[in-house]
Amino acid sequence: MSSAVLVVDAGGTNLTSVLAALQRLGAPARLSADPAELREARRVILPGVGAAAPAMQRLESLGLTEVIRSLTQPVLGICLGMQLLYERSEEGDVACLGLIPGTVSRLAGSAQARVPHMGWNRLELLGPAPLLAGLPDEPYAYFVHSFAAPPSQFTLATSLHGSEFSSAAGRANFWGTQFHPERSAGVGARILRNFLEDM
Repeated sequence: MSSAVLVVDAGGTNLTSVLAALQRLGAPARLSADPAELREARRVILPGVGAAAPAMQRLESLGLTEVIRSLTQPVLGICLGMQLLYERSEEGDVACLGLIPGTVSRLAGSAQARVPHMGWNRLELLGPAPLLAGLPDEPYAYFVHSFAAPPSQFTLATSLHGSEFSSAAGRANFWGTQFHPERSAGVGARILRNFLEDM
């Protein structure tokens, strides 16, 4: 694998765990907020834990919003990073990167489905997709979130927590997982390997 795997240093609290997961796969990766380095990277990962509005403000302050929009290599958004790929988030009513059509909204909670959604949940795969290739039947992944994108033509997998939401999505070279592959054991490791090798 190339060493040019860059994790966008957008201030998320899951940066260390993402880097550790990549290192376990033998992929030397490092943090960067340098626009030139992101443009030259072989793969770019946009992680995130937190709220959409401050995350977008940080990307803007770093001069990265237009850079990310212009990338042509594979890009993977994780958790909040996936949400930022959409047009808008109701969390703070903020415009996002606009790379996948749709608006991220708060999960519909219930007595049986508390928000935030934290823990393991099943992925319902909707069809063949290189990001999700080779997963076992009825794969499970680890989630921590309160907002999610609704299912659409760009949804690769759904999950159910109160209501159905997109747990993985993709458009062109931009991919996203609402769950945390770096914390999802073998399923997450396979997804990261697919992203690194087969996209």
